[in-house]
Amino acid sequence: MKTVLITRKIPNKAIELLENQGFRVIIGSKTKSLTKEALIRKAKNADGIISMLSDKFDKEAIDALQRCKVIANYAVGFNNIDVAYAKEKGITVTNTPDILTDATADIAIGLALAAARNFIKGDELVRSGKFNGWAPELLLGKDFKGKTFGIIGAGRIGQATARRAKAFGCKIVYYSRKKKTDFENELKAKKVSLNKLLATSDFISIHVPLTEKTFHLLNKENMQRMKNGVVIINTARGEIIDEKALIELLKSGKVFAAGLDVYENEPNVKREFLKMKNVVLLPHLGSATFETREAMAKLAAENVIAVLKGKKPLTPVD
Repeated sequence: MKTVLITRKIPNKAIELLENQGFRVIIGSKTKSLTKEALIRKAKNADGIISMLSDKFDKEAIDALQRCKVIANYAVGFNNIDVAYAKEKGITVTNTPDILTDATADIAIGLALAAARNFIKGDELVRSGKFNGWAPELLLGKDFKGKTFGIIGAGRIGQATARRAKAFGCKIVYYSRKKKTDFENELKAKKVSLNKLLATSDFISIHVPLTEKTFHLLNKENMQRMKNGVVIINTARGEIIDEKALIELLKSGKVFAAGLDVYENEPNVKREFLKMKNVVLLPHLGSATFETREAMAKLAAENVIAVLKGKKPLTPVD
Protein backbone atom coordinates (compact mmCIF):
# COMPACT_ATOMS: atom_id res chain seq x y z
CA MET A 1 0.00 0.00 0.00
CA LYS A 2 1.37 3.40 -0.99
CA THR A 3 1.65 6.08 1.68
CA VAL A 4 0.66 9.74 1.38
CA LEU A 5 1.93 12.21 3.96
CA ILE A 6 -0.23 15.28 4.54
CA THR A 7 2.07 17.52 6.54
CA ARG A 8 -0.76 19.30 8.36
CA LYS A 9 -4.46 18.51 8.78
CA ILE A 10 -6.60 19.60 5.81
CA PRO A 11 -10.36 19.20 5.12
CA ASN A 12 -11.56 15.63 5.58
CA LYS A 13 -12.97 15.16 2.07
CA ALA A 14 -9.46 15.12 0.61
CA ILE A 15 -8.30 12.57 3.18
CA GLU A 16 -11.33 10.38 2.44
CA LEU A 17 -10.66 10.68 -1.29
CA LEU A 18 -7.11 9.38 -0.84
CA GLU A 19 -8.21 6.56 1.45
CA ASN A 20 -10.98 5.53 -0.93
CA GLN A 21 -8.35 5.21 -3.66
CA GLY A 22 -6.45 2.74 -1.53
CA PHE A 23 -3.74 4.96 -0.06
CA ARG A 24 -2.51 4.97 3.52
CA VAL A 25 -2.74 8.54 4.81
CA ILE A 26 -0.47 9.94 7.52
CA ILE A 27 -1.14 13.37 9.04
CA GLY A 28 2.10 15.07 10.06
CA SER A 29 0.48 17.43 12.56
CA LYS A 30 -3.03 18.53 13.44
CA THR A 31 -2.17 21.83 15.08
CA LYS A 32 1.15 23.27 13.92
CA SER A 33 3.75 23.34 11.17
CA LEU A 34 6.39 20.64 11.19
CA THR A 35 9.96 21.48 12.06
CA LYS A 36 12.46 20.71 9.31
CA GLU A 37 13.71 17.70 11.25
CA ALA A 38 10.18 16.35 11.71
CA LEU A 39 9.34 17.01 8.07
CA ILE A 40 12.35 15.03 6.86
CA ARG A 41 11.66 12.19 9.27
CA LYS A 42 7.97 11.86 8.38
CA ALA A 43 8.39 12.41 4.63
CA LYS A 44 11.31 10.03 4.14
CA ASN A 45 9.25 6.97 3.21
CA ALA A 46 6.18 8.65 1.72
CA ASP A 47 5.21 7.92 -1.88
CA GLY A 48 3.34 11.20 -2.16
CA ILE A 49 3.21 14.38 -0.08
CA ILE A 50 0.65 17.15 0.34
CA SER A 51 2.71 20.07 1.64
CA MET A 52 1.95 23.44 3.22
CA LEU A 53 3.62 26.77 2.44
CA SER A 54 5.47 26.47 5.74
CA ASP A 55 7.17 23.24 4.60
CA LYS A 56 10.56 24.02 3.11
CA PHE A 57 11.52 21.40 0.56
CA ASP A 58 15.07 22.50 -0.16
CA LYS A 59 17.79 20.21 -1.53
CA GLU A 60 18.42 18.66 1.88
CA ALA A 61 14.76 17.80 2.40
CA ILE A 62 14.34 16.52 -1.16
CA ASP A 63 17.46 14.37 -0.90
CA ALA A 64 15.93 12.67 2.14
CA LEU A 65 12.91 11.49 0.13
CA GLN A 66 13.46 7.84 -0.70
CA ARG A 67 10.20 6.95 -2.49
CA CYS A 68 8.40 10.20 -3.22
CA LYS A 69 6.97 10.75 -6.70
CA VAL A 70 4.86 13.86 -6.11
CA ILE A 71 4.72 16.90 -3.83
CA ALA A 72 1.32 18.57 -4.09
CA ASN A 73 1.61 22.05 -2.58
CA TYR A 74 -1.53 23.18 -0.78
CA ALA A 75 -1.23 26.67 -2.27
CA VAL A 76 -0.96 28.48 -5.57
CA GLY A 77 2.55 29.67 -4.68
CA PHE A 78 5.45 27.24 -4.55
CA ASN A 79 8.45 29.28 -3.41
CA ASN A 80 8.81 26.85 -0.49
CA ILE A 81 9.88 24.07 -2.88
CA ASP A 82 13.04 23.80 -4.97
CA VAL A 83 11.03 22.81 -8.03
CA ALA A 84 13.99 22.42 -10.38
CA TYR A 85 15.81 20.12 -7.99
CA ALA A 86 12.67 18.08 -7.35
CA LYS A 87 12.33 17.60 -11.10
CA GLU A 88 15.94 16.41 -11.30
CA LYS A 89 15.05 13.80 -8.69
CA GLY A 90 12.02 12.64 -10.66
CA ILE A 91 9.51 14.27 -8.32
CA THR A 92 6.49 16.06 -9.77
CA VAL A 93 5.45 19.29 -8.05
CA THR A 94 1.87 20.58 -8.29
CA ASN A 95 -0.03 23.55 -6.92
CA THR A 96 -3.64 24.78 -6.66
CA PRO A 97 -4.17 27.59 -9.22
CA ASP A 98 -7.55 29.16 -10.10
CA ILE A 99 -9.35 27.84 -7.04
CA LEU A 100 -8.29 30.57 -4.63
CA THR A 101 -8.47 33.46 -7.10
CA ASP A 102 -11.73 35.00 -5.95
CA ALA A 103 -11.16 34.46 -2.23
CA THR A 104 -7.77 36.17 -2.39
CA ALA A 105 -9.05 39.02 -4.55
CA ASP A 106 -11.83 39.59 -2.01
CA ILE A 107 -9.24 39.86 0.75
CA ALA A 108 -7.18 42.33 -1.31
CA ILE A 109 -10.15 44.63 -1.81
CA GLY A 110 -11.24 44.14 1.79
CA LEU A 111 -7.81 45.23 2.97
CA ALA A 112 -7.87 48.21 0.61
CA LEU A 113 -11.23 49.33 2.00
CA ALA A 114 -10.22 48.74 5.60
CA ALA A 115 -6.96 50.64 5.16
CA ALA A 116 -8.38 53.53 3.13
CA ARG A 117 -11.48 54.04 5.28
CA ASN A 118 -9.98 53.51 8.75
CA PHE A 119 -12.00 50.42 9.66
CA ILE A 120 -9.57 49.32 12.39
CA LYS A 121 -9.29 52.75 13.97
CA GLY A 122 -13.07 53.09 13.92
CA ASP A 123 -13.60 49.68 15.46
CA GLU A 124 -11.12 50.47 18.24
CA LEU A 125 -12.76 53.84 18.89
CA VAL A 126 -16.18 52.27 19.39
CA ARG A 127 -14.91 49.37 21.50
CA SER A 128 -12.92 51.70 23.75
CA GLY A 129 -16.05 53.67 24.66
CA LYS A 130 -14.53 56.87 23.27
CA PHE A 131 -17.00 57.32 20.42
CA ASN A 132 -18.91 60.50 21.26
CA GLY A 133 -20.99 60.74 18.11
CA TRP A 134 -20.64 61.86 14.52
CA ALA A 135 -18.07 64.58 13.84
CA PRO A 136 -17.26 66.42 10.58
CA GLU A 137 -13.62 65.33 10.47
CA LEU A 138 -13.74 62.05 12.36
CA LEU A 139 -11.40 59.44 10.82
CA LEU A 140 -11.53 60.79 7.28
CA GLY A 141 -10.37 58.29 4.67
CA LYS A 142 -9.93 58.02 0.94
CA ASP A 143 -12.48 57.50 -1.85
CA PHE A 144 -12.05 54.80 -4.46
CA LYS A 145 -14.05 56.44 -7.23
CA GLY A 146 -11.88 58.23 -9.75
CA LYS A 147 -8.63 56.95 -8.25
CA THR A 148 -5.90 54.97 -10.02
CA PHE A 149 -5.57 51.39 -8.82
CA GLY A 150 -2.21 49.83 -9.65
CA ILE A 151 -1.94 46.07 -10.05
CA ILE A 152 1.56 44.60 -9.73
CA GLY A 153 1.26 41.21 -11.40
CA ALA A 154 -1.75 40.78 -13.68
CA GLY A 155 -2.25 37.06 -13.31
CA ARG A 156 -5.52 35.47 -12.27
CA ILE A 157 -5.64 37.05 -8.81
CA GLY A 158 -4.38 40.43 -10.00
CA GLN A 159 -7.02 40.58 -12.71
CA ALA A 160 -9.78 39.50 -10.31
CA THR A 161 -8.71 42.23 -7.89
CA ALA A 162 -8.73 44.77 -10.72
CA ARG A 163 -12.31 43.83 -11.65
CA ARG A 164 -13.40 44.51 -8.11
CA ALA A 165 -11.55 47.84 -8.01
CA LYS A 166 -13.09 48.80 -11.37
CA ALA A 167 -16.54 48.20 -9.88
CA PHE A 168 -15.69 50.86 -7.27
CA GLY A 169 -14.95 53.35 -10.05
CA CYS A 170 -11.18 53.05 -10.20
CA LYS A 171 -8.95 53.48 -13.24
CA ILE A 172 -6.75 50.39 -13.68
CA VAL A 173 -3.05 50.35 -14.52
CA TYR A 174 -0.90 47.25 -14.30
CA TYR A 175 2.69 46.07 -14.35
CA SER A 176 3.33 42.64 -15.84
CA ARG A 177 5.95 40.79 -17.87
CA LYS A 178 3.42 40.23 -20.62
CA LYS A 179 0.78 42.42 -22.22
CA LYS A 180 -2.73 41.25 -21.29
CA THR A 181 -4.85 42.28 -24.26
CA ASP A 182 -8.13 40.71 -23.14
CA PHE A 183 -7.69 42.22 -19.67
CA GLU A 184 -7.02 45.63 -21.19
CA ASN A 185 -10.07 45.43 -23.41
CA GLU A 186 -12.33 44.28 -20.58
CA LEU A 187 -11.35 46.92 -18.01
CA LYS A 188 -9.68 49.58 -20.17
CA ALA A 189 -6.56 48.75 -18.18
CA LYS A 190 -3.21 50.19 -19.22
CA LYS A 191 0.14 48.39 -19.04
CA VAL A 192 2.86 50.60 -17.58
CA SER A 193 6.37 50.27 -16.21
CA LEU A 194 6.79 49.58 -12.51
CA ASN A 195 8.15 53.07 -11.94
CA LYS A 196 5.18 54.62 -13.77
CA LEU A 197 2.76 52.52 -11.74
CA LEU A 198 4.38 53.57 -8.48
CA ALA A 199 4.37 57.23 -9.48
CA THR A 200 0.73 57.39 -10.61
CA SER A 201 -1.25 54.94 -8.46
CA ASP A 202 -3.39 55.93 -5.49
CA PHE A 203 -3.75 52.27 -4.53
CA ILE A 204 -1.11 49.60 -5.15
CA SER A 205 -1.95 45.91 -4.86
CA ILE A 206 0.72 43.22 -5.14
CA HIS A 207 0.04 39.92 -6.94
CA VAL A 208 3.36 38.60 -8.24
CA PRO A 209 4.88 35.29 -7.12
CA LEU A 210 7.99 35.36 -4.96
CA THR A 211 11.12 34.69 -7.02
CA GLU A 212 14.71 35.92 -6.98
CA LYS A 213 13.61 38.73 -9.29
CA THR A 214 10.62 39.82 -7.19
CA PHE A 215 12.37 39.73 -3.79
CA HIS A 216 12.10 43.34 -2.51
CA LEU A 217 10.55 44.37 -5.81
CA LEU A 218 9.24 47.30 -3.81
CA ASN A 219 12.31 48.70 -2.11
CA LYS A 220 13.50 51.90 -0.44
CA GLU A 221 14.65 53.42 -3.72
CA ASN A 222 11.62 52.86 -5.93
CA MET A 223 9.03 53.41 -3.21
CA GLN A 224 10.25 56.99 -2.96
CA ARG A 225 8.63 57.47 -6.38
CA MET A 226 5.16 56.74 -5.02
CA LYS A 227 2.51 59.42 -4.72
CA ASN A 228 2.03 60.95 -1.32
CA GLY A 229 -0.88 59.35 0.50
CA VAL A 230 -0.81 56.03 -1.36
CA VAL A 231 -2.44 52.89 0.04
CA ILE A 232 -0.45 49.64 -0.33
CA ILE A 233 -1.95 46.15 -0.23
CA ASN A 234 -0.01 42.87 -0.14
CA THR A 235 -1.73 39.50 -0.39
CA ALA A 236 1.10 37.80 -2.33
CA ARG A 237 4.29 37.17 -0.35
CA GLY A 238 5.80 39.34 2.36
CA GLU A 239 9.31 39.30 0.92
CA ILE A 240 8.19 41.25 -2.14
CA ILE A 241 8.17 44.44 -0.04
CA ASP A 242 11.14 45.75 1.90
CA GLU A 243 9.21 46.02 5.15
CA LYS A 244 11.80 48.26 6.83
CA ALA A 245 11.40 50.81 4.04
CA LEU A 246 7.60 50.51 4.18
CA ILE A 247 7.61 51.20 7.91
CA GLU A 248 9.60 54.39 7.38
CA LEU A 249 7.14 55.57 4.72
CA LEU A 250 4.13 54.77 6.92
CA LYS A 251 5.67 56.75 9.77
CA SER A 252 6.41 59.72 7.53
CA GLY A 253 2.88 59.74 6.10
CA LYS A 254 3.98 59.27 2.50
CA VAL A 255 2.09 55.98 2.65
CA PHE A 256 -1.35 56.75 4.04
CA ALA A 257 -2.03 53.16 5.04
CA ALA A 258 -1.17 49.56 4.28
CA GLY A 259 -3.12 46.33 4.35
CA LEU A 260 -0.99 43.23 4.84
CA ASP A 261 -1.95 39.57 4.75
CA VAL A 262 1.63 38.30 4.40
CA TYR A 263 4.97 39.15 6.01
CA GLU A 264 8.69 38.93 5.31
CA ASN A 265 9.42 36.54 8.18
CA GLU A 266 6.02 34.94 8.53
CA PRO A 267 4.64 34.09 11.02
CA ASN A 268 6.80 36.69 12.76
CA VAL A 269 5.49 40.23 12.27
CA LYS A 270 7.68 43.28 12.82
CA ARG A 271 6.90 44.98 16.13
CA GLU A 272 6.61 48.36 14.45
CA PHE A 273 3.60 47.13 12.45
CA LEU A 274 1.88 46.01 15.64
CA LYS A 275 2.09 49.52 17.05
CA MET A 276 0.88 51.33 13.92
CA LYS A 277 -2.71 52.52 13.60
CA ASN A 278 -2.47 52.94 9.83
CA VAL A 279 -1.72 49.29 9.08
CA VAL A 280 -4.34 46.54 8.79
CA LEU A 281 -2.85 43.16 9.66
CA LEU A 282 -4.35 39.79 8.74
CA PRO A 283 -2.96 36.29 9.50
CA HIS A 284 -2.56 35.08 5.89
CA LEU A 285 -6.28 34.70 5.22
CA GLY A 286 -6.16 35.05 1.42
CA SER A 287 -7.74 31.69 0.63
CA ALA A 288 -9.47 31.20 3.98
CA THR A 289 -13.04 30.31 3.06
CA PHE A 290 -14.65 26.94 3.70
CA GLU A 291 -15.31 26.44 0.00
CA THR A 292 -11.85 27.45 -1.19
CA ARG A 293 -9.80 25.48 1.31
CA GLU A 294 -11.88 22.35 0.66
CA ALA A 295 -11.47 22.73 -3.12
CA MET A 296 -7.71 23.23 -2.69
CA ALA A 297 -7.48 20.06 -0.61
CA LYS A 298 -9.45 18.09 -3.19
CA LEU A 299 -7.23 19.28 -6.05
CA ALA A 300 -4.05 18.49 -4.11
CA ALA A 301 -5.35 14.98 -3.41
CA GLU A 302 -6.35 14.48 -7.04
CA ASN A 303 -2.85 15.48 -8.16
CA VAL A 304 -1.30 12.94 -5.80
CA ILE A 305 -3.68 10.21 -6.95
CA ALA A 306 -3.01 10.93 -10.62
CA VAL A 307 0.77 10.78 -10.30
CA LEU A 308 0.84 7.71 -8.06
CA LYS A 309 -1.45 5.89 -10.49
CA GLY A 310 0.84 6.69 -13.40
CA LYS A 311 -1.27 9.46 -14.90
CA LYS A 312 -0.53 13.09 -15.69
CA PRO A 313 -1.05 15.58 -12.81
CA LEU A 314 -3.92 18.04 -13.14
CA THR A 315 -1.96 21.19 -12.26
CA PRO A 316 1.79 20.61 -12.51
CA VAL A 317 4.24 23.40 -11.72
CA ASP A 318 6.38 24.10 -14.79
